[in-house]
Amino acid sequence: MKKPRAAATKARPFEAASGDVKAIVAGVHGNPFAVLGVQEAVNGFVARCFVPHAEAATAFTLDGREVGVLARRDDAGFFEGMVDITARQPLRYRLANAGGEWWMTDPYSFGPVLGPMDDYYIAEGSHLRLFDKLGAHLIEHEGATGFNFAVWAPNAKRVSVVGEFNDWDGRRHTMRNRQDTGIWEIFIPDLEPGKAYKYEIVGAQGQLVPLKADPYATRSELRPATASVTAAPLAHEWGDEAHRAFWRAADLRRQPISIYEVHAGSWQRHEDGSFLSWDELADRLIPYVVETGFTHIEFMPISEHPFDPSWGYQTTGLFAPTARFGEPEGFARFVDGAHRAGIGVILDWVPAHFPVDAHGLALFDGTALYEHADPRKGFHPDWNTAIYNFGRREVISFLVNNALYWAEKFHVDGLRVDAVASMLYLDYSRKSGEWIPNEKGGRENLEAVSFLQRMNKELYGHHPGVMTIAEESTSWPKVSQPVHEGGLGFGFKWNMGFMHDTLEYLSREPVHRKHHHNELTFGLLYAFSENFVLPLSHDEVVHGKGTLLTKMAGDDWQKFANLRAYYAFMWGYPGKKLLFMGQEFAQRNEWSEARALDWHELQHAPHRGMRKLICDLNHLYRSQPALHARDCEPEGFGWLLADEAETSIYAWVRKAPGANPVVVVSNFTPVPRRDYRVPLPAAGRWREIVNTDAVDYGGSGIGNRGTVEAKIDGNGAVAASMTLPPLSTVMLELTSD
Repeated sequence: MKKPRAAATKARPFEAASGDVKAIVAGVHGNPFAVLGVQEAVNGFVARCFVPHAEAATAFTLDGREVGVLARRDDAGFFEGMVDITARQPLRYRLANAGGEWWMTDPYSFGPVLGPMDDYYIAEGSHLRLFDKLGAHLIEHEGATGFNFAVWAPNAKRVSVVGEFNDWDGRRHTMRNRQDTGIWEIFIPDLEPGKAYKYEIVGAQGQLVPLKADPYATRSELRPATASVTAAPLAHEWGDEAHRAFWRAADLRRQPISIYEVHAGSWQRHEDGSFLSWDELADRLIPYVVETGFTHIEFMPISEHPFDPSWGYQTTGLFAPTARFGEPEGFARFVDGAHRAGIGVILDWVPAHFPVDAHGLALFDGTALYEHADPRKGFHPDWNTAIYNFGRREVISFLVNNALYWAEKFHVDGLRVDAVASMLYLDYSRKSGEWIPNEKGGRENLEAVSFLQRMNKELYGHHPGVMTIAEESTSWPKVSQPVHEGGLGFGFKWNMGFMHDTLEYLSREPVHRKHHHNELTFGLLYAFSENFVLPLSHDEVVHGKGTLLTKMAGDDWQKFANLRAYYAFMWGYPGKKLLFMGQEFAQRNEWSEARALDWHELQHAPHRGMRKLICDLNHLYRSQPALHARDCEPEGFGWLLADEAETSIYAWVRKAPGANPVVVVSNFTPVPRRDYRVPLPAAGRWREIVNTDAVDYGGSGIGNRGTVEAKIDGNGAVAASMTLPPLSTVMLELTSD
C-alpha cells in the first residue's frame, strides 16, 4: 500500500517568495525595495532585512520601541517577520551573532529622497541644483540622519553603494532605480562623514563594471587611492561680501586684471618635498601675490585627479577639490582669505576631455554614457582621453552644474576653460576619415557650441561678477561676445597670437629684428576683436621649451634686459595680463610639477630686479586707468611709432576718459638711442614712470632723468627728443605741472 504524501509546507502569508529571497542573497534582485524594509502583509506589516553575518534580528522603531523578532529565513543573513506597527515607518534592528550585538537602521524602510520635480527637471536637462541632489549628501530624512546617495546610470542592471561600512559587499546597499530618469538612489542612515565609498555597477548584460568613484563626489581619497569620501556640507563662514559686491557691480573689461598662474603643488613645498596644505598656501601665497601686485590667482586644475604629471588636466572628480592639499574647507578658507586681501581666485576648468581610468567616467554603467561610443567623436587622439558627449542633456547638465558649483560653494571669481578649440572642431587633431561631419556637413561641433553657450549663460546669469576665460587657439569668431549676439558668451579669450608672435620676435637676435618688425605690430590689427587676456602661461615653460628668460636672445645681461623690456611692453599693451609662477623672478630652469620653484635665485640681483619690475608694473597697471580701463576697446590705443623697423622701436599711447594718457616706448636693440624724436599726444612735461633699464631692475641706468618735454614744432606736430635705453621699455605719463 502506498504511503500518503507529506503535505507541502505552506508559506505563511507574510513570507517573501523563495525566488525573491534567493535573488536578494545573490545580489541579482531587480527591485529590492519591493521586498526588503517594511512591506504590507495580510494582517499588518512585515519587516525584512539582509545582513550577512547576523544570526538574530529584533526590530525596533526609531524611538526605541521593540516591535518584533525576525526569523532567519536564509543562513546567508535574510530575516523577516511581522512587526507591531500600524503604518509604514523606518525601523532599527538589534543584530547579534557569536561575536556580540550591534545596531543597524534599515535603509530599505525609508522612502525616496528625490521627488517628481527632480525627475522632471533632470529629464528636461534644466536642473541647476544637481550638485545638491546627486552624489552623497548628509541629510535628515524621516527621523534619521545619514547620507543619501544618487547616481545616474540608466543602462545599469544594478547599482550599489559599497565601502568599508558594508564590507564592500554590493548586495548590502542596492539602490532604488528611478526608471524615468536613470537615476539610482538610496538613503543610508547613521553613515558618518569621512567614509570611503564607490558604486558597484552591474551592466545591462549582467557584467560587473569596475568599481566607480562618484561623479558628483565633493571629496575624494588621496591618490593612489581612488574612492570617493562622504562629506558633510561645506562648513565655512564667509567674510568676503565686500569683494564679491565690488565685482558684481564692475565692468570686468574696464578693470585691471593681472593674473598670477599657479600650480598649487609646486609653487612652494615643505623641505621634505611634501605638499603645502591650503592653509599653508594661504599663509604664504596670498601675501606674496598682494605684495607682487597681481589682482588674481589662477590655479591650474585642482579637481581630483589620479596622476600628478597630468597637472590636473586629467580629472576624475570634477566636484572634489583634490585631497593633496587637505579637506575642501581648506580651499574655502583659501578663497575667503584671498578675497579679504583683495585677490580674486580663478580655476582652470577642463570640460574638453576626461581620462579613461577604470574608476572614472569612462564606460560608467557598462556603456559609453558620458562619452561617445564612436571613437571618431568620443576619443581624443592628443591626450588618449575620452570626449564628453555634448549631445546628451544629462552630460551637459553635469558640466553646467559643475561650473555653477564652484562659483556658488567656493565663491571662485572665474573659470579659465581649457582646450576650447578641441571642443569646437570635430576634426581637431584628426586626419580625413577620422572624424564625423556635423548635420550640416561641416567641421564645427554644434553640440559643443551649444554647451559652451549654455554654460556661459547660466554662470553669468546666476553669478554676476564671475568671469569665464577661453583658451581658444583659433580664429573662431565672437568667442567673448554675448550669446544673444551670436557669440560663445565667454568674458575673455586668451590671445595666443600675441604670445606666439612676441616670443618669436624676442628670440631673434636684435640685428635681425628689423626684418620681422610686423611680428609686434600685426597683433594690433585684431587686438580688439575679442576681450583678450595676454597669456605667458605654463605651456611656454615646459617640454623642452625653456623658460621665458632662456627664450630671450643674447648673452645673460641681454636676456634679462630683453625680458624686462618685454614685460613692460606687455603691461603697456592692450589686454589683461597673465604670468606663470616663477617667471616674475625670471627662473632659469624649466618648470616641473615635481619640485618647488627655484626661490634661491632671488638671492641674486638680476632676479630680484626682475621681480621688483613686475611689482612696479602691476601697481602701475592698477593705478593708471589709461593702462587698463580701455584694454578691450580700440579708443584706448593709438600708434605713435609703428614703422621704425630699422631701429626696432615701437611707441604708442594708452588712454581712457578722464585719465592722464600714458605713452609706451620700446627699443628692442642693444643700441642706446639719444635725441630720438618720439611723437607725443600733447605738449608739456611727461614724467618717466617706468624705465626697464633702471639700475634697481638690473639695468645700465640710462634714461631721461625722470622727465621729457614735448614741444610743438613748426609744422604743428608734437614730439619730444628722448634717450631710449638699450633693450628697454619706457613709460611716460603727462603731468599737470
